[in-house]
Amino acid sequence: MAQENSKFLKAYEMASSTNQQFPPDVLLHFYALYKRATEKNGFYIPPTNTGDLRSAFKINALVQVKDLSKTEAEKQYIDLVETHIGKVTV
Repeated sequence: MAQENSKFLKAYEMASSTNQQFPPDVLLHFYALYKRATEKNGFYIPPTNTGDLRSAFKINALVQVKDLSKTEAEKQYIDLVETHIGKVTV
């Protein structure tokens, strides 16, 4: 479990520091998986009082991953990084 968490943290570091540009749907997938994997209660809801279209897209992305366990969200996040950025090595 500790190694998997280290790999997740390395994947997050890679995603945070990349200069690559991604389509909005990929960015939302990164966002939702990260939030699902790291929220204490397992489900994050962004503030909705702004009426912002971006918040609506974020909520939609989060709903799509809400049934994943934190561990599964971490694994999918790592897979997404490896698909779009490169191999995650610890």
